[in-house]
Amino acid sequence: MNKPNPIVVQKSLEGQYYPASKNDLIETAQNNDADQEIFNILENLPEKDYNSPTEISEEIGKMK
Repeated sequence: MNKPNPIVVQKSLEGQYYPASKNDLIETAQNNDADQEIFNILENLPEKDYNSPTEISEEIGKMK
């Protein structure tokens, strides 16, 4: 799985309020017509509440 540019991920999450659950992030990405690659990344995030876009980027950075 390729890691997308954090800017692309954040654009897919435009309008997201925080804190947000993993499911909230996926729903926002759906509303923003995100690419399948973004959904693959979001679906692999840990189940927790995210307090900021930076926290999401950090989790994505940990993925292999």
